[in-house]
Amino acid sequence: QVQLVESGGGLVQAGGSLRLSCAASGRTFSFSSYVMGWFRQAPRKEREFVAAINWSGSSTYYADSVKGRFTIARDNAKNTVYLQMNSLKAEDTAVYYCAAGHNIVVLTKRGGDYWGQGTQVTVSS
Repeated sequence: QVQLVESGGGLVQAGGSLRLSCAASGRTFSFSSYVMGWFRQAPRKEREFVAAINWSGSSTYYADSVKGRFTIARDNAKNTVYLQMNSLKAEDTAVYYCAAGHNIVVLTKRGGDYWGQGTQVTVSS
């Protein structure tokens, strides 16, 4: 059983910053063997890819809409992946989900094998 628990969401003014965290756990879950990603879903919209990171943290991938503003990082010693969000805009308002997968291409295009429950980010304009 794999658990992904997101935290760090909240209400922030446009132009502000937030850092999301996703803590992974599981009896047989080897965090460093998984690629990790962040997705988001705004009201009345489909879930969309935001960012992904490979197992070692040496490669990162971003949606065009967040490139240059968001940074994904991971700490394998803490089984945690982060999403630093700067210069937030009203259109970033969404529920943000953490995902874990085995293949980064599959993860970015279809999502992960495991998902967290999500954390709400609201950006006021």
